[in-house]
Amino acid sequence: MDLIYEAMSTPTVRALHAGGPDANGQPAERGAISDGRGTPCRHCLGQVPEGREFLILAHRPFPELQPYAECGPVFLCAHACARWEGNGVPPVLGSSAQFLLKAYSADHRIRYGTGRIVPQAEVAAYAETLLSAPETAFVDVRSAANNCFLLRIRRARA
Repeated sequence: MDLIYEAMSTPTVRALHAGGPDANGQPAERGAISDGRGTPCRHCLGQVPEGREFLILAHRPFPELQPYAECGPVFLCAHACARWEGNGVPPVLGSSAQFLLKAYSADHRIRYGTGRIVPQAEVAAYAETLLSAPETAFVDVRSAANNCFLLRIRRARA
């Protein structure tokens, strides 16, 4: 199965760069400087480069409020970066030893029993397993240590 690794949308990121509200209705925090490690940008899906400013904000990767619409802190490059559109596994998935994966239905509800912390090397395989179920619309990947949203995985369209 071919997988698509989805980053935050460019229009959303540009609005946040311009001072628009995050998921908590506040502008992103500015002024933090990256040490080049532990600051994964949810737009380019790489680390914010060392010495560069990054934004800290609340993000809810769901279209509306509902009980399963988790919200949490994320980082973005403060400078304009290109959205991840690459083939293969994005660099952010090389930044940790393990990740939390959860499957969701088309109505954005968690599919119970699918949440699992998996080693880095097994992310794609477990995502494929989850996406092989017709009731799974997408898989969210989160930090296993901090539960922060990293990216979304979908089936590639045929």
